[in-house]
Amino acid sequence: MGMGIEELEDRINQMRKILILIAKETGLDSNDTLLCSRKLDKLITLYQKGKINKIQKFD
Repeated sequence: MGMGIEELEDRINQMRKILILIAKETGLDSNDTLLCSRKLDKLITLYQKGKINKIQKFD
């Protein structure tokens, strides 16, 4: 089973902090920054889908 919304929020916040650190160290267009950004995008997409599914269950 997947992770809950709260866990996703925590992972998004952690990944956001990591992304900022990597971008400061390696630059905005570095491969490391872009890879981290893609991972963050995936987490945010999962979060948004989870929120939509949660809202739809209450309709």
